[in-house]
Amino acid sequence: MGNVALVHKRGLSSFRMLAMGTWRTAKDPSVYGAIEINMDASLRFLEAFRARTGKRATVTHLMAMAIARVLHEVPDANAVLRFWRVYLRQDVDVFFQVAMKDPESGQVDLSGVTLRRVDQKSLTTIVDEFEAAAAKVRAGKDAEKESTRQLFKKMPGFIVGPVLDLVAFLTYTLNLNLSFLGLPKDPFGGVMVTNVGSLGLEEAYAPLVSYSRVPLLVGVGAIRKVPVVAEHDTIVVAHMMRLCATFDHRLLDGAHAAKMVAILKDSFAHPEKHFGGEGVDARRS
Repeated sequence: MGNVALVHKRGLSSFRMLAMGTWRTAKDPSVYGAIEINMDASLRFLEAFRARTGKRATVTHLMAMAIARVLHEVPDANAVLRFWRVYLRQDVDVFFQVAMKDPESGQVDLSGVTLRRVDQKSLTTIVDEFEAAAAKVRAGKDAEKESTRQLFKKMPGFIVGPVLDLVAFLTYTLNLNLSFLGLPKDPFGGVMVTNVGSLGLEEAYAPLVSYSRVPLLVGVGAIRKVPVVAEHDTIVVAHMMRLCATFDHRLLDGAHAAKMVAILKDSFAHPEKHFGGEGVDARRS
């Protein structure tokens, strides 16, 4: 079994072929975009969910379900490029960047949590899994991530880049499962999410991480109160959140982006429908 469960996508458009030929790596084909999401309904939903379950659900957990729905309904966003061919992931996995403090130096470092098959899970399950995994990472008790982090801390700076490129080539281009060497299997999933709002930022455009082979990165901004135009041209105060996306133009374009925007806006506008069930597949069964 390979590092990632994949199936070869055939019948690519001429633009997709040109895009893959034009841009060689995820270092240069980045496209940026942002949308404003009305969070009034979702904030009410979160308050009711916490009161009903006692679970400390947050916007980050809702984002896990919303972005999983995006990958489920726009499979081109859940893909890997290998040898100038597009391969679609068979699982919907979401990576969240997590800030932690190095137990030795005390410096702030970045690690992450990967939730697997998010489209098949309920909000309650996502909250429990995320909080347990994040606690392990922050405490330095995630064996896979901690061993990898310590290894790269000890490497001379000039070889870090070549090593990362080599690991990416082996695990994604050749699709080899190197977990027997202590390397985590598919550690980044199909999309990266970073909550810059927790830092007080309303927006931030994060760069694609080339060695992760992830084609979509979403920055979740801080929620703020702003005046908006409602029905009949009345002005009301709403809680708005900005989502800033960076995507790989070799795999995604404006048509994909428009569909993803519609899914995200619909998800947060109707939280009971999209976050209150047992996951995308369960809701459809």
